[in-house]
Amino acid sequence: MSLNPQPHTTGVVDPFADAEVVLDVKDLVKHYPLTQGVVFQKKVGAVQAVDGVSFQLRKGETLGIVGESGSGKSTLAKLLMRLEDPDSGSVAFKGQDFLSVKGEELRRLRRKIQIIFQDPYTSLNPRMSVGDIIGEPFKLHKDARPAQGIRNRVKELLDLVGLNPDHINRYPHQFSGGQRQRIGIARGLALNPDVIICDEPVSALDVSVQAQVMNLLEDLQKEMGLSYIFIAHDLSVVRHISDRVGVMYLGKLAELGHDEEIYSAPAHPYTQALLSAVPVPDPTQRGHRQQIVLKGDPPSPANPPSGCRFRTRCWKATDRCAEEVPELMVRPGITQLAACHYAAQNEDVAAE
Repeated sequence: MSLNPQPHTTGVVDPFADAEVVLDVKDLVKHYPLTQGVVFQKKVGAVQAVDGVSFQLRKGETLGIVGESGSGKSTLAKLLMRLEDPDSGSVAFKGQDFLSVKGEELRRLRRKIQIIFQDPYTSLNPRMSVGDIIGEPFKLHKDARPAQGIRNRVKELLDLVGLNPDHINRYPHQFSGGQRQRIGIARGLALNPDVIICDEPVSALDVSVQAQVMNLLEDLQKEMGLSYIFIAHDLSVVRHISDRVGVMYLGKLAELGHDEEIYSAPAHPYTQALLSAVPVPDPTQRGHRQQIVLKGDPPSPANPPSGCRFRTRCWKATDRCAEEVPELMVRPGITQLAACHYAAQNEDVAAE
């Protein structure tokens, strides 16, 4: 089954259908063992943080990854950065196996995949000047040092993200939260990457500052041809920057499709519930959309339900859901991929 199916009923056109695949992720799995005992530790279980995630990311595209806390979003980011190694699965960068490379080859490929962290207050070393923070990648990758010199390149990067190049000698505490995140973005751009993983980059910022940072990311993407994986728990944030959206639940993708498909006609019950909780800005439209209140709490990833992991909170669940794991695939009547035996469009809960 294609991970980027061509829509055949909604009329949604994929502008990236013919673009180069920069990341190809297949069946990625990461389980953290649970042990018991102090001296002789015995494995008694495993936290299934990421369990069989597959998708493709194309050049110039933004893929939004959404889900509740504990759904596996940040673990997925770590796996894609090779900060941790998966238990199984594959990640290919422009056709090259990213998980098998080591040493200098790994260092070379890592330059092409960078990350912007969630908290601009803790992701910057308070004892380093802005110039040293942004210039640090050039010290780690000496063969990537700019011809015009590190200091001049850092000033160019500061200007690129909308900061005063003359503030190169200032320290992080002398900047606001939004400015600090711009510093983090400049650091991520230093090595001219092809892919940037944005791990909830605006969740710690005020709403007005969020919009500014997201506009900056969009401008940089157009100018530099960047591909983004934009991780967030806020569906409204992801909507305005993503070309496609993947919804995660307990380590698995519940739904994956173009943003118009996901937001106008969500197919998976979990996506429908998430969208029904998004505030409606127009007061005249409030009350016209059914809100779905999920029962119970999310199960533990150390002991997920059998079959469909969402079934314990789903109003559509049947005996089949407990016995059979639903495959992420195109279902009758919809064009996005949905991991639900009874997936269907639900216009009542579509985002306004």
